[in-house]
Amino acid sequence: MRPKYVVGNWKQNGSLAGNQALLKAVLAGVAAAPGRHCAVCVPFPYLDQAESLLKGSAIAWGCQDVSRFDKGAYTGDVSGGMVAEFGARYAIVGHSERRTVFGDTDAIVVEKFAAAKRSGLTPIFCVGETLAERESGVMEKVLAAQVDSLLEKHGAASLEGAVLAYEPVWAIGTGRTATAAQANEAQAFIRQRIAAKDAGVAKGLAILYGGSVKGSNAAELFAMPDVDGGLIGGASLVAEDFVAIWRAAGAAR
Repeated sequence: MRPKYVVGNWKQNGSLAGNQALLKAVLAGVAAAPGRHCAVCVPFPYLDQAESLLKGSAIAWGCQDVSRFDKGAYTGDVSGGMVAEFGARYAIVGHSERRTVFGDTDAIVVEKFAAAKRSGLTPIFCVGETLAERESGVMEKVLAAQVDSLLEKHGAASLEGAVLAYEPVWAIGTGRTATAAQANEAQAFIRQRIAAKDAGVAKGLAILYGGSVKGSNAAELFAMPDVDGGLIGGASLVAEDFVAIWRAAGAAR
């Protein structure tokens, strides 16, 4: 059985005082559990604070993006090696906001994935379609192109030890959520696409759902056979909600 993951993505939110209160409250509700992993991906300036508060706990930490370059004259970029020095375990790459707002192409996302792995980080590789793409019937074509960009460059074996996240763009921050069946359908397609290259890797790969996951819908989503947890946005900023999702992941096992 694949493990369940509950990973918070704070996005561009936080403050030193607010983070401390949030993390202390989350720590009170999250204990180590077999077959479950918990993490928060915080803005770069708060990695030191996350390490200080979470070190030795059941909660890992990571970043929301990473440079495709290891070092050099790339003003404003933060490398995986720099992030790793703060004890981070995870790096989100290819989040829809990085793709749509900042112009990260499939090729750039694949480079960031490889850079994260070189630095010893676990990449959380994000894919997903827009509402227009879903309604026009090209969802599978879009997902296939995003997944294939990685498979063609680095092979299915590159996904060993990584995590994948399916996030329908139309359900991020909108309050809309894919039904459990819709999420599972898309994630089963992704798994089958990878299985065509390596069935063993596909079977063991954790695929998370990201798109307005809440305490009220997490249990139903996580009960789906191809949904291995969640990449949590807004609810990760509210300790009570995040802990409720963590508990739902335990109940779904």
